[in-house]
Amino acid sequence: MIGRLHVPYSGCRHGNPDTLAPALEIKNLSAGYSGEQRLALKKINLSVPVGARVAIVGPNGSGKSTLLKSVAGLLPIRNGKIKIYGEAVGACFHRTVYLPQRSEVQWSFPIDVRKLVLSGRYVHLGWFHRAAKEDYQKVDVALNQLGIKSIGQRQISQLSGGQQQRVLLARALVQDADLLLLDEPLNAIDADTREIVSKVLKDLKDKGKTVIVATHFLDKMAQDYDGAFYLNEGEEAAIPPGGFSGIKLR
Repeated sequence: MIGRLHVPYSGCRHGNPDTLAPALEIKNLSAGYSGEQRLALKKINLSVPVGARVAIVGPNGSGKSTLLKSVAGLLPIRNGKIKIYGEAVGACFHRTVYLPQRSEVQWSFPIDVRKLVLSGRYVHLGWFHRAAKEDYQKVDVALNQLGIKSIGQRQISQLSGGQQQRVLLARALVQDADLLLLDEPLNAIDADTREIVSKVLKDLKDKGKTVIVATHFLDKMAQDYDGAFYLNEGEEAAIPPGGFSGIKLR
């Protein structure tokens, strides 16, 4: 863990996914935080096909982050089921990666950019194996893709907001996951970073990856996503008038 950046992979089994199953299937999901009786999510049903880009849309506090954390295995569920490629949460950690909001990372942690990005390979290495040449090559490819190779040796405490977001996305990319859960990757970043992130998301789709993005940005929805799932106060919400729906997600 880097500050509050969880890496929940050590000791988890790698299951054999059902190749005919959706990338993500949620049935009657209810979830809440420890010590709180109030449910943050209530009776959520969602099915995301393999290779889709899906936006989870809603205002702050609507349950977007809670939904992604539940799928990532970072939050125990109260009721219902979550299946990832037909397997229970925890069986496919190597195929699933969660990118938290920047505010959830302790950026004062003494580590440089390249080492933070390399930590995305730990799911494949385990905690007690050294990174190989191939792992470092994947790091360099991701840094190049996001235009941040020149800051590879910089301490993460010295980064701007846009650089922080690119670094987190690079860390997610090097895991080579098939399902990417991205929490507000376009929030409070500069225009150049937003353009780069949007291009990376398109490249992931072209590679057959499944991407689920929590967002409250409604511009270019039809261009950037295949479908949208709306939340409000922890429950599925109706598509707003003139809103984008896209592919069927139920």
